[in-house]
Amino acid sequence: MKGKCLCGAIEVTAPDHHEAGLCHCTMCRRWTGGPMFAVHCGADVQFNGAAPAVYRSSDWAERGFCPQCGTHLFYHLLPANEYVLSAGLFQDQPFELRNEIFIDEKPSYYAFSNETRKMTGQQVFEQYAPGD
Repeated sequence: MKGKCLCGAIEVTAPDHHEAGLCHCTMCRRWTGGPMFAVHCGADVQFNGAAPAVYRSSDWAERGFCPQCGTHLFYHLLPANEYVLSAGLFQDQPFELRNEIFIDEKPSYYAFSNETRKMTGQQVFEQYAPGD
């Protein structure tokens, strides 16, 4: 699948995916202004055009954005080299909302009617945290 940032300076290419998820963590909500609509794309992601700007948001992850228009591009999980891309980059992709994480941090001012698999922050860390 191919997508691009708002100004078109960065084009993103990733394997086709049809599932999207939401992250309700406080950091994603501060970064995006709401939940992050996310597509897990693994390591096989290419960025063409301008180089993404990167912010190291934790010991294990960084977030990327377009340095020209500010479009949120990715959450990059460093230990697994997994890119979680913003679903909004791919305007023509027919995503299906399947899961929500950090549901325990979701504020009460919004709700989604989709039937999704929901995980708390603790459940996410138990399932995905790198081992010691």
